[in-house]
Amino acid sequence: MRILALETSDKTGGAAAIDGCNVLAELTLDQNLRSAQSLAPAIKNLIEQVKWQPADVQLVAVTVGPGSFTGLRVGVTTAKIFAYAVSAEVLGVDTLESVAMNCAPAICRTGRTGCQPVPTKSADASRTGCQPVPTKSADPSRTGCQPVLHVSIDAQRGDVVARTFEVESANHVQPIGPEELIPLDEWLQRLTPGSFVSGPALLRHAERLPPNVAVMDRELWFPCAAAVGLLAARDYAAGRRGDIWKLAPRYSRRSAAEEKWDAMGR
Repeated sequence: MRILALETSDKTGGAAAIDGCNVLAELTLDQNLRSAQSLAPAIKNLIEQVKWQPADVQLVAVTVGPGSFTGLRVGVTTAKIFAYAVSAEVLGVDTLESVAMNCAPAICRTGRTGCQPVPTKSADASRTGCQPVPTKSADPSRTGCQPVLHVSIDAQRGDVVARTFEVESANHVQPIGPEELIPLDEWLQRLTPGSFVSGPALLRHAERLPPNVAVMDRELWFPCAAAVGLLAARDYAAGRRGDIWKLAPRYSRRSAAEEKWDAMGR
């Protein structure tokens, strides 16, 4: 399956072309332009680079949140328009899970107990292996020997949007609790000794992390389009389907403008 993957939830957005379980190419959006200006040219350049026609795309994957209000709207709208134009399917991907997926290969290379590397199919083991994975219950009481990864996104006002994952293999992470909008201090207190930590929130708060956690390399703090595409490939193979008419951004809270409007009694 040929997948166009879009990531616009963060300032460092991008687009990737996936064929089956292989990342053919990935482009980073121009940091000097807004995502609304840079995304369409990036898609055009990407499709030309991999020698596809727009109609060759069978699935459009896009991060749906949490993340930037404007960025998510641009990404989801673009995904829906492109998919509608070429009669492709769509699939929304969770931003926090895409960060976790991006970190999984590096965590497995540390040799932590319970993390099974995926057999290499190409020169880049982090970009292969899309076999369906049986769904497990996201029960926060679960324990086990898998490495634990805490991922968070800064939500302003002293809060973060956070979720915890078990890293079961280089191509599979399992949520072990719900996504939460919580105070930063509370999230910091939840970080377990020996666990891994990642996410865009570290840009502002890395210096406040406790000394007994393993901080992922800076380049792994952010969602990337390749991870979005690989997650979509895995989920699609497992039977998950999206609805182009219902696909929408998922925000962690209402915008400041909306809250101010409500406070004025409008």
